[in-house]
Amino acid sequence: MNILSNKAIRALDIESMEKEVLEIKRALFDFRLKQATRQSVKPHIIKAYKNQLARIMTIQKEKYFNQ
Repeated sequence: MNILSNKAIRALDIESMEKEVLEIKRALFDFRLKQATRQSVKPHIIKAYKNQLARIMTIQKEKYFNQ
């Protein structure tokens, strides 16, 4: 996963943001699956994905309401 800065996220269009959100949600689902099956998961990576998801969704809502 590439950690995108706020500037990079704001430069994305709505469709690209949707794509990023789906990719992150899929990755988080895979992490939950790994945790449930007692496989090795690094918690700091899960936190980074969640923070990135929140950042993208926040900017996405800002763009939606500022149109």
